[in-house]
Amino acid sequence: MAISELQVALIGAGAAGVALVWGYNAWQERQHRKTADRIFKGGQGDALLAGEEPAAVVPGEPGERQEPHFGDAADSLPEAPGAANAAEPAADLSPAEGECGLPLPAECADPVADCVLHLAAANPAPAPAVQAMQSAWAGELSKPMHWLARDDADGVWHQVDANDAGRYREWAVALQLVDRRGPVSDDELARFFDGVQQVAQQTAATLELPSRGEIVMRAGALDEFCAAVDIQFVLHVVEATGGVFAGTKLRGVAEAAGLMLEADGVFRARDEAGGEMFTVANLGPERLEAESIKSLATHGLTLSLDVPRVADGVLAFDRMLATARQLAAALGGVLVDAQRAPLADAVIEAIRAKTAELQQRMRDGNIVPGSTRALRLFS
Repeated sequence: MAISELQVALIGAGAAGVALVWGYNAWQERQHRKTADRIFKGGQGDALLAGEEPAAVVPGEPGERQEPHFGDAADSLPEAPGAANAAEPAADLSPAEGECGLPLPAECADPVADCVLHLAAANPAPAPAVQAMQSAWAGELSKPMHWLARDDADGVWHQVDANDAGRYREWAVALQLVDRRGPVSDDELARFFDGVQQVAQQTAATLELPSRGEIVMRAGALDEFCAAVDIQFVLHVVEATGGVFAGTKLRGVAEAAGLMLEADGVFRARDEAGGEMFTVANLGPERLEAESIKSLATHGLTLSLDVPRVADGVLAFDRMLATARQLAAALGGVLVDAQRAPLADAVIEAIRAKTAELQQRMRDGNIVPGSTRALRLFS
């Protein structure tokens, strides 16, 4: 039977309609898949991964962060490990909040530095009992841990210590995620979670645990960022002819420069708020102690600037440089680098610029240099 032109046209139109519907459905499916990917893969970003690839792991011994020191030429200044692609923390600078919305003490519970868990008991739990419960496993943790409780009378959170005899319904416990030894491990975090769960069960308290895997990843990203900006610049003042400095004269000159000899055996310069700016220590193994310094004879002094722990790195470096020159002039010494080469102006400017760069990266990552958060992470 012959097919008319009309039938051919109708068949063609039907095939085109089917193809159009199939194409629209395929396009719509792709759009749904993209939307799902955005929700489940790129929705609310990790607090520490601001869209950048994580930095490379810092080389060195396991669990030990390398401390770069100043060399003898401008091009020997240490690049921050992973400087080009280190993950930037993007967490809020505001303090961690308790269940009632009041802030937790930043020196104990920080939204960036800590993993904070909350417990709410139906009846007030005695602090001595909670302390006894956690003592069975707290010693197994290598990172600082703090217990906090909210006082019903004033609503204020405070740290709970061994002498606290109060009874509290609302509790928080914070485990620090990173220090200069590295990040908290998955095994250690598991022990922390298990221990807090035991306390919750024994006090009939409610407890919600976050994903342990996400906390471990967060700790790793934070550690990589910290390692990338963890730089210490060091200068030396040595006797010009290879001789020694007398300890009695050294102390007088150091104190005249505004330095104070402290209990750890180093002179320290502090800012108006009492924060450390830099230290001056013996180049040799002996500590600079109040009694022994009277008979000390040393070949040199080491001045150190711990960049992450100083509020204003450039100001601290300039003061450290001025102090080094003052010490050298008064003691008959010379200012040199690690290889005992005289310090060149170009190298000085390179150190100053690198200090400013590193501290700006810290601020961009919501870790203010010299802040409570920085002092905890770089301890």
